[in-house]
Amino acid sequence: MTVIVRDLRPGDRSDVEDFTRVRHLALPYILWTPQAVLHGLTRTPAEARSRSLVAEEDGEVIGTAQVSLAHDSPTPGQGLLNIYVHPDRTRRGAGELLVRTAEEHLAAHGATKLFAWVLDKGDNRAFAEKRGYRAGRSAHFLRLDLAHAALPPLRTCPPGVELRTAADFADDPRPLFRLDAETMSDEPGDVDVEFTDYEAWLREIWEHPLLDRELTTVVVAEGRPVAFSVAYTDSGTRYVTAMTGTARAFRGRGLAKLAKTDSLHRARAAGRTEALTGNDTGNAPMLAINTSLGYEICATEVRHVRELG
Repeated sequence: MTVIVRDLRPGDRSDVEDFTRVRHLALPYILWTPQAVLHGLTRTPAEARSRSLVAEEDGEVIGTAQVSLAHDSPTPGQGLLNIYVHPDRTRRGAGELLVRTAEEHLAAHGATKLFAWVLDKGDNRAFAEKRGYRAGRSAHFLRLDLAHAALPPLRTCPPGVELRTAADFADDPRPLFRLDAETMSDEPGDVDVEFTDYEAWLREIWEHPLLDRELTTVVVAEGRPVAFSVAYTDSGTRYVTAMTGTARAFRGRGLAKLAKTDSLHRARAAGRTEALTGNDTGNAPMLAINTSLGYEICATEVRHVRELG
Protein backbone atom coordinates (compact mmCIF):
# COMPACT_ATOMS: atom_id res chain seq x y z
CA MET A 1 0.00 0.00 0.00
CA THR A 2 1.29 3.46 -0.95
CA VAL A 3 0.76 6.71 0.92
CA ILE A 4 0.90 10.00 -0.97
CA VAL A 5 0.46 13.60 0.15
CA ARG A 6 -1.43 16.17 -1.90
CA ASP A 7 -3.36 19.39 -1.48
CA LEU A 8 -6.96 19.24 -0.36
CA ARG A 9 -9.32 19.74 -3.31
CA PRO A 10 -11.76 22.47 -2.19
CA GLY A 11 -14.05 21.88 -5.16
CA ASP A 12 -14.46 18.20 -4.30
CA ARG A 13 -17.17 17.91 -1.65
CA SER A 14 -16.24 14.34 -0.69
CA ASP A 15 -12.59 15.32 -0.30
CA VAL A 16 -13.50 18.14 2.09
CA GLU A 17 -15.82 15.82 4.01
CA ASP A 18 -13.05 13.21 4.33
CA PHE A 19 -10.65 15.88 5.60
CA THR A 20 -13.25 16.99 8.15
CA ARG A 21 -13.99 13.43 9.27
CA VAL A 22 -10.33 12.56 9.89
CA ARG A 23 -9.81 15.79 11.79
CA HIS A 24 -12.80 15.04 14.01
CA LEU A 25 -11.66 11.48 14.71
CA ALA A 26 -8.16 12.62 15.60
CA LEU A 27 -9.20 15.71 17.57
CA PRO A 28 -12.85 15.50 18.70
CA TYR A 29 -12.54 18.43 21.12
CA ILE A 30 -12.83 21.04 18.36
CA LEU A 31 -15.70 21.69 15.97
CA TRP A 32 -14.89 20.56 12.44
CA THR A 33 -17.35 21.08 9.60
CA PRO A 34 -16.83 21.18 5.83
CA GLN A 35 -18.02 24.79 5.82
CA ALA A 36 -15.40 25.77 8.38
CA VAL A 37 -12.65 23.98 6.46
CA LEU A 38 -13.63 25.75 3.24
CA HIS A 39 -13.81 29.06 5.08
CA GLY A 40 -10.21 28.63 6.19
CA LEU A 41 -9.14 27.78 2.64
CA THR A 42 -10.85 30.75 1.02
CA ARG A 43 -10.60 33.49 3.64
CA THR A 44 -7.01 33.19 4.84
CA PRO A 45 -4.86 36.02 3.37
CA ALA A 46 -2.42 35.14 0.60
CA GLU A 47 0.53 36.26 2.73
CA ALA A 48 -0.15 33.34 5.09
CA ARG A 49 0.92 30.93 2.33
CA SER A 50 -1.71 28.59 3.73
CA ARG A 51 -2.12 25.01 2.56
CA SER A 52 -4.41 22.20 3.64
CA LEU A 53 -2.87 18.81 2.92
CA VAL A 54 -4.16 15.26 2.96
CA ALA A 55 -2.33 11.97 3.18
CA GLU A 56 -4.01 9.37 1.03
CA GLU A 57 -3.54 5.61 1.05
CA ASP A 58 -5.01 3.74 -1.91
CA GLY A 59 -7.73 6.36 -2.31
CA GLU A 60 -8.54 6.72 1.40
CA VAL A 61 -7.76 9.97 3.25
CA ILE A 62 -5.93 8.90 6.40
CA GLY A 63 -4.13 12.07 7.49
CA THR A 64 -4.46 15.86 7.36
CA ALA A 65 -2.33 18.95 7.82
CA GLN A 66 -3.04 22.65 8.09
CA VAL A 67 0.03 24.73 7.27
CA SER A 68 0.61 28.48 7.23
CA LEU A 69 2.85 31.37 8.15
CA ALA A 70 1.82 33.34 11.24
CA HIS A 71 0.74 36.24 9.05
CA ASP A 72 -0.99 38.15 11.87
CA SER A 73 2.08 38.12 14.12
CA PRO A 74 4.50 41.08 14.36
CA THR A 75 7.39 38.58 14.39
CA PRO A 76 8.35 37.35 10.91
CA GLY A 77 9.54 33.88 9.99
CA GLN A 78 7.13 31.86 12.12
CA GLY A 79 5.46 28.82 10.63
CA LEU A 80 2.49 26.84 11.93
CA LEU A 81 1.78 23.20 11.15
CA ASN A 82 -0.75 20.91 12.75
CA ILE A 83 -0.73 17.27 11.71
CA TYR A 84 -3.51 14.82 12.57
CA VAL A 85 -3.76 11.23 11.40
CA HIS A 86 -6.78 8.91 11.57
CA PRO A 87 -6.33 7.08 14.92
CA ASP A 88 -6.81 3.69 13.20
CA ARG A 89 -4.35 4.48 10.39
CA THR A 90 -1.18 5.37 12.26
CA ARG A 91 2.30 3.93 11.63
CA ARG A 92 1.82 3.91 7.87
CA GLY A 93 4.05 6.89 7.08
CA ALA A 94 1.29 9.46 6.69
CA GLY A 95 2.50 11.69 9.52
CA GLU A 96 6.09 11.60 8.30
CA LEU A 97 5.13 12.62 4.76
CA LEU A 98 2.81 15.37 5.96
CA VAL A 99 5.47 16.86 8.24
CA ARG A 100 8.10 16.76 5.51
CA THR A 101 5.82 18.42 2.96
CA ALA A 102 4.71 21.07 5.45
CA GLU A 103 8.27 21.89 6.52
CA GLU A 104 9.49 22.19 2.93
CA HIS A 105 6.61 24.52 2.08
CA LEU A 106 7.16 26.76 5.10
CA ALA A 107 10.94 26.89 4.68
CA ALA A 108 10.50 27.87 1.01
CA HIS A 109 8.46 30.87 2.16
CA GLY A 110 10.92 32.12 4.75
CA ALA A 111 9.93 30.32 7.94
CA THR A 112 12.81 29.82 10.37
CA LYS A 113 10.85 28.70 13.44
CA LEU A 114 8.06 26.14 13.35
CA PHE A 115 5.28 25.60 15.90
CA ALA A 116 3.10 22.49 16.11
CA TRP A 117 0.48 21.36 18.62
CA VAL A 118 0.90 17.71 19.65
CA LEU A 119 -1.49 15.67 21.76
CA ASP A 120 0.08 14.84 25.11
CA LYS A 121 0.45 11.13 24.48
CA GLY A 122 3.65 9.13 24.44
CA ASP A 123 3.61 8.14 20.76
CA ASN A 124 2.66 11.62 19.58
CA ARG A 125 5.34 13.37 21.59
CA ALA A 126 7.98 10.81 20.61
CA PHE A 127 7.08 11.35 16.95
CA ALA A 128 7.60 15.12 17.26
CA GLU A 129 10.78 14.90 19.31
CA LYS A 130 12.33 12.40 16.88
CA ARG A 131 11.93 15.03 14.16
CA GLY A 132 13.69 17.77 16.09
CA TYR A 133 10.76 19.42 17.85
CA ARG A 134 11.12 20.34 21.51
CA ALA A 135 8.22 20.55 23.93
CA GLY A 136 7.07 23.95 25.17
CA ARG A 137 3.87 25.31 26.66
CA SER A 138 0.73 23.25 27.00
CA ALA A 139 -3.01 23.75 26.79
CA HIS A 140 -6.01 21.80 28.01
CA PHE A 141 -9.21 20.86 26.26
CA LEU A 142 -12.12 21.00 28.70
CA ARG A 143 -15.62 19.58 28.54
CA LEU A 144 -18.88 20.35 30.34
CA ASP A 145 -22.01 18.20 30.28
CA LEU A 146 -24.23 21.14 29.55
CA ALA A 147 -27.43 19.11 29.66
CA HIS A 148 -26.95 18.25 33.33
CA ALA A 149 -24.44 20.79 34.67
CA ALA A 150 -25.36 22.80 37.75
CA LEU A 151 -24.58 26.17 36.20
CA PRO A 152 -24.22 29.15 38.53
CA PRO A 153 -27.40 31.23 38.53
CA LEU A 154 -27.39 34.35 36.42
CA ARG A 155 -26.55 37.29 38.66
CA THR A 156 -27.76 40.85 38.38
CA CYS A 157 -25.44 43.04 36.35
CA PRO A 158 -23.46 45.67 38.29
CA PRO A 159 -24.68 49.26 37.89
CA GLY A 160 -23.86 50.64 34.47
CA VAL A 161 -23.32 47.18 32.97
CA GLU A 162 -25.61 45.37 30.54
CA LEU A 163 -25.52 42.07 28.68
CA ARG A 164 -26.03 41.96 24.94
CA THR A 165 -25.17 39.53 22.14
CA ALA A 166 -22.91 39.78 19.13
CA ALA A 167 -26.05 39.84 16.99
CA ASP A 168 -26.78 43.28 18.43
CA PHE A 169 -23.64 44.55 16.68
CA ALA A 170 -24.48 43.17 13.24
CA ASP A 171 -24.77 46.65 11.72
CA ASP A 172 -21.40 47.76 13.08
CA PRO A 173 -19.13 45.09 14.59
CA ARG A 174 -16.11 47.40 14.79
CA PRO A 175 -16.42 47.76 18.62
CA LEU A 176 -16.11 43.99 18.89
CA PHE A 177 -13.08 44.07 16.62
CA ARG A 178 -11.38 46.53 18.98
CA LEU A 179 -12.15 44.36 22.01
CA ASP A 180 -11.01 41.20 20.22
CA ALA A 181 -7.75 42.88 19.18
CA GLU A 182 -7.01 44.00 22.74
CA THR A 183 -7.81 40.69 24.41
CA MET A 184 -5.98 38.59 21.80
CA SER A 185 -2.82 40.65 22.25
CA ASP A 186 -2.78 39.58 25.93
CA GLU A 187 -3.62 35.92 25.30
CA PRO A 188 -0.84 33.59 26.57
CA GLY A 189 0.99 31.88 23.74
CA ASP A 190 4.20 31.32 21.82
CA VAL A 191 3.17 33.36 18.79
CA ASP A 192 2.08 36.96 19.36
CA VAL A 193 -1.01 37.96 17.39
CA GLU A 194 -2.04 41.45 16.30
CA PHE A 195 -5.42 42.26 14.78
CA THR A 196 -4.83 45.49 12.89
CA ASP A 197 -6.79 44.93 9.69
CA TYR A 198 -10.51 45.36 10.28
CA GLU A 199 -11.53 44.12 6.83
CA ALA A 200 -9.45 40.95 7.28
CA TRP A 201 -11.02 40.42 10.71
CA LEU A 202 -14.47 40.70 9.16
CA ARG A 203 -13.65 38.08 6.54
CA GLU A 204 -11.85 35.62 8.80
CA ILE A 205 -13.53 36.02 12.20
CA TRP A 206 -16.85 37.84 11.98
CA GLU A 207 -18.03 35.88 8.94
CA HIS A 208 -16.83 32.50 10.22
CA PRO A 209 -19.57 29.93 9.57
CA LEU A 210 -19.37 28.50 13.10
CA LEU A 211 -19.67 31.85 14.88
CA ASP A 212 -22.99 31.91 16.74
CA ARG A 213 -23.78 35.56 17.25
CA GLU A 214 -26.94 34.87 19.26
CA LEU A 215 -25.04 32.77 21.81
CA THR A 216 -22.02 35.08 21.97
CA THR A 217 -22.50 37.24 25.05
CA VAL A 218 -21.11 40.79 25.13
CA VAL A 219 -20.76 42.84 28.31
CA VAL A 220 -21.27 46.54 27.68
CA ALA A 221 -20.16 49.33 30.04
CA GLU A 222 -19.48 53.01 29.52
CA GLY A 223 -21.11 52.71 26.12
CA ARG A 224 -18.81 50.05 24.65
CA PRO A 225 -18.11 46.30 24.76
CA VAL A 226 -15.69 45.54 27.59
CA ALA A 227 -15.93 41.73 27.88
CA PHE A 228 -17.25 38.86 25.81
CA SER A 229 -17.55 35.11 25.49
CA VAL A 230 -17.47 34.00 21.87
CA ALA A 231 -19.59 30.97 20.94
CA TYR A 232 -19.10 28.56 18.04
CA THR A 233 -21.75 25.96 17.23
CA ASP A 234 -22.30 23.31 14.60
CA SER A 235 -25.53 21.85 13.26
CA GLY A 236 -25.67 19.37 16.15
CA THR A 237 -25.75 19.84 19.90
CA ARG A 238 -22.17 20.93 20.59
CA TYR A 239 -21.15 24.41 21.71
CA VAL A 240 -17.58 25.71 21.90
CA THR A 241 -16.26 28.79 23.64
CA ALA A 242 -13.69 30.11 21.19
CA MET A 243 -12.58 33.09 23.29
CA THR A 244 -13.48 34.77 26.57
CA GLY A 245 -11.81 38.03 27.45
CA THR A 246 -12.05 41.40 29.15
CA ALA A 247 -10.63 44.81 28.25
CA ARG A 248 -7.62 45.65 30.43
CA ALA A 249 -9.27 48.55 32.25
CA PHE A 250 -12.20 46.35 33.33
CA ARG A 251 -10.41 43.24 34.56
CA GLY A 252 -10.83 41.94 38.09
CA ARG A 253 -14.56 42.70 38.24
CA GLY A 254 -15.90 39.25 37.32
CA LEU A 255 -17.10 40.34 33.89
CA ALA A 256 -15.53 37.43 32.00
CA LYS A 257 -17.34 34.93 34.20
CA LEU A 258 -20.53 36.95 33.87
CA ALA A 259 -20.27 36.78 30.07
CA LYS A 260 -19.45 33.08 29.96
CA THR A 261 -22.16 32.11 32.45
CA ASP A 262 -24.74 34.01 30.44
CA SER A 263 -23.58 32.41 27.19
CA LEU A 264 -23.77 28.92 28.71
CA HIS A 265 -27.32 29.53 29.90
CA ARG A 266 -28.24 30.76 26.41
CA ALA A 267 -26.64 27.68 24.87
CA ARG A 268 -28.53 25.29 27.10
CA ALA A 269 -31.81 27.06 26.40
CA ALA A 270 -31.03 26.67 22.67
CA GLY A 271 -30.73 22.89 23.06
CA ARG A 272 -26.95 22.56 23.22
CA THR A 273 -25.92 19.64 25.44
CA GLU A 274 -22.11 19.54 25.28
CA ALA A 275 -19.82 22.49 25.95
CA LEU A 276 -16.14 22.48 24.98
CA THR A 277 -13.35 24.99 25.39
CA GLY A 278 -9.58 25.30 25.43
CA ASN A 279 -7.35 26.78 28.10
CA ASP A 280 -3.64 27.57 28.10
CA THR A 281 -2.23 26.01 31.26
CA GLY A 282 -0.54 29.31 32.10
CA ASN A 283 -3.83 31.21 32.10
CA ALA A 284 -4.74 30.57 35.72
CA PRO A 285 -7.62 33.11 35.93
CA MET A 286 -9.47 31.57 32.98
CA LEU A 287 -8.79 28.03 34.18
CA ALA A 288 -10.29 29.00 37.55
CA ILE A 289 -13.42 30.34 35.83
CA ASN A 290 -13.84 27.19 33.78
CA THR A 291 -13.34 24.97 36.83
CA SER A 292 -15.93 26.96 38.79
CA LEU A 293 -18.41 26.46 35.95
CA GLY A 294 -17.93 22.69 36.10
CA TYR A 295 -15.62 22.09 33.15
CA GLU A 296 -13.28 19.11 33.37
CA ILE A 297 -10.05 18.49 31.48
CA CYS A 298 -10.55 15.87 28.75
CA ALA A 299 -7.23 16.13 26.87
CA THR A 300 -4.02 18.15 26.71
CA GLU A 301 -1.87 19.37 23.84
CA VAL A 302 1.77 20.42 24.04
CA ARG A 303 3.22 23.08 21.73
CA HIS A 304 6.38 21.85 20.07
CA VAL A 305 8.94 24.11 18.45
CA ARG A 306 11.65 23.51 15.87
CA GLU A 307 14.30 25.96 14.70
CA LEU A 308 15.27 25.66 11.03
CA GLY A 309 18.71 26.30 9.59
